[in-house]
Amino acid sequence: MASDTLTETPTAALKPVPEITAHGVQRQRSGLMDWLTTTDHKKIGILYLVTTFVFFILGGVEALMIRLQLGTAQNTLLTPETYNQLFTMHGTTMIFLFVVPIMAGFGNYFVPLMIGARDMAFPRLNALSFWLLLSGGLVFYASIFFTPPEAGWTSYTPLSLEAFSPSGGQDAWIFLVHLTGLSSLVGAVNFYVTIANMRAPGMGWGRLPLFVWTILVYAILLILALPVIAGAVTLLLTDRHFGTGFFDPTQGGSPLLWQHLFWFFGHPEVYIMVLPGFGIISEVLPVFARKPIFGYKAVAASSVVIAFLGLLVWAHHMFTTPSPTVVLVFFMMSSFLIAIPTGVKIFNWVATLWRGTIEFKTPLIFCIGFLSQFLIGGITGIMVAIFPVDWQVHDTYFVVAHFHYVLMGGAVFAIFAGIYYWFPKITGRMLNEPLGKWSFALMFIGFNVTFLIQHTIGMDGMPRRVYEYPDVGHLQLYNQISTVGAFILGLGILLTIINVLRSVKKGPVAGPDPWKGNTLEWFTESPPPLNNFDLVPRIRSVEPMKDIRREVERQSEPALAAASPSAESTLRG
Repeated sequence: MASDTLTETPTAALKPVPEITAHGVQRQRSGLMDWLTTTDHKKIGILYLVTTFVFFILGGVEALMIRLQLGTAQNTLLTPETYNQLFTMHGTTMIFLFVVPIMAGFGNYFVPLMIGARDMAFPRLNALSFWLLLSGGLVFYASIFFTPPEAGWTSYTPLSLEAFSPSGGQDAWIFLVHLTGLSSLVGAVNFYVTIANMRAPGMGWGRLPLFVWTILVYAILLILALPVIAGAVTLLLTDRHFGTGFFDPTQGGSPLLWQHLFWFFGHPEVYIMVLPGFGIISEVLPVFARKPIFGYKAVAASSVVIAFLGLLVWAHHMFTTPSPTVVLVFFMMSSFLIAIPTGVKIFNWVATLWRGTIEFKTPLIFCIGFLSQFLIGGITGIMVAIFPVDWQVHDTYFVVAHFHYVLMGGAVFAIFAGIYYWFPKITGRMLNEPLGKWSFALMFIGFNVTFLIQHTIGMDGMPRRVYEYPDVGHLQLYNQISTVGAFILGLGILLTIINVLRSVKKGPVAGPDPWKGNTLEWFTESPPPLNNFDLVPRIRSVEPMKDIRREVERQSEPALAAASPSAESTLRG
């Protein structure tokens, strides 16, 4: 009996331990019901990406209508009210319904894959997060059927109080911020818990993919900043409808309180939008340079430093408000400091490309476009951080140009790099390369024709948010050039939309790892199966796919060596 036990024990110990245990199998839903009830992080990621891109198109059409109005001096194409509604809808859509949530879309799809997890930590909360976002967008766009908001995406008081904005459109804006804020907050907690607890064996903090680092910082910033704007819009709602006077000077309130609360959220929001874009750049560049990222630790640490400093500089948006000089100097100097970690990133990206075996594929080209345009946005950012300069150009088109070089030239070009880079993983199909390069060329030219000249328009004194202007100097010519550029930019974006729609069905089959990527999402099939991985490998470096490929080569070498003599002997025979 004892000998039986001894012989059975080693056999039992050798039995493989299953990584997934199922106690029951539910019938798989299909069609629309599957998408409406899904808790799979990949499908929720796709829902995010598609929905936010639809809002991007809406925001883009609004921008083209704004540019048409400004294309001619004293133009009467739009009424002043419609113009105000358009720039409010455009700014709000791009910030709250496109750039921030599309980063959540990329994060939803790729964070679990990149860290070797099978799903997000809280799949049902993940689904709730998406539906809250969609609800916010629908509530906001429902206002076009009565009166859309007109107070701009910043909704400064007293302009947004009931006395000056009596329509329900402003309330729709408030509900949008509430719903999308709740969506982002729930999603941020989910990202944090997932990244902190569900990493693959061996994936310590020093081996975390750089995109995941930026999503982690993005999530922490959202958790810190969102409660402030949620409180601010709640106070605005009570001012409008319940007789309070937090922002009404006639009742002892202060409009400046709104600006402080808004920008305490609003400036970190800029980094919430840009940091995941930095993560995409940090993933794409080393793959197409065929080199490891230069200075992994410096690039990861700089994201954390940028986020910390980003929480300290909100008042540089308020240099023209009454403030003591010492306060102005403090916010100017702290704004300068952000240039240091940002410069660290840019130098490390350039060093990654230096002497690399570069493959000029479309994702890399969008990254290079990002680098040049974000650099211009950063330099003009230093300029407006100098408060005497800001006094001169505040609320002019110079600030509009700076803002768009950071968010459109920076974040949006990074988003397009991410689309071209990860489309094969999401769909299993390749995008068309020539069409992608044409799209980039038109977007790059169109973007710079639109916004570079707006620096000059601003320095000539044209204020932002005006629907008409006198034909003095070269203002009409400059605005016409900017309008032409906007349509070229729109054409470039349209080419990518056509490319995506065409390639989803007809693109060449991608295979699991078409780019020879470095991170774990390329270890699984394209598109990935429901459980992501049949087996999660142990992580031994920041480039696990290179380790896996080397291991496969080592294992295949003896087999090839053994096969070669026999083949030779066969030939001789």
